[in-house]
Amino acid sequence: MKLERKFYLRDGLTVARELIGKKIITNLPEGLTSGIIIETEAYMGTVDAASHAYRGKTERTKIFYGAGGFVYVYLIYGMYLCTNVIANVENVPEAVLIRALEPVDGVELMKSRRNKNNLRDLCSGPGKLSQSLGITKNFYGADLCGEEIFIETAENLKVEATKRINIDYAGEAANYFWRFVAAGNKFLSVK
Repeated sequence: MKLERKFYLRDGLTVARELIGKKIITNLPEGLTSGIIIETEAYMGTVDAASHAYRGKTERTKIFYGAGGFVYVYLIYGMYLCTNVIANVENVPEAVLIRALEPVDGVELMKSRRNKNNLRDLCSGPGKLSQSLGITKNFYGADLCGEEIFIETAENLKVEATKRINIDYAGEAANYFWRFVAAGNKFLSVK
């Protein structure tokens, strides 16, 4: 069953934790692909030095200031797209980075998009999963309650919290346990 808007209209930490075990789906002309969300990171707006919204609203981050349940896509290292879920209510700029998936549907299409055959290498990182799911810059602002990209209820998995990855620049915020993982899953981006 597709998640309703109210799921996303809660704080980013709750959404990040509860996305673990849910199934994200892209339904594009070339085919349907999906994976179980097994790793997320919460980014908590103006109180979080690691968040893109930390310094306020910009053209890039304006989507943070809308209601939850929309997609924020951005380019990292000039080459990889990262897919995020906007959380919370209007004017509370929080988001959840989806860091890793366990591939489920459309695996052959994912392999083709990634030019890889190893199942573990398809979605074990934010750039990889975006490419596997066919997510492009055009997904910026996409409605997760729509038909092209959405999230469904799926499995209940044991969730563990850890520090977020690659945010050493964020001072004290680098130490927050705002990364959530499916305990022991072999498809995590980083163990």
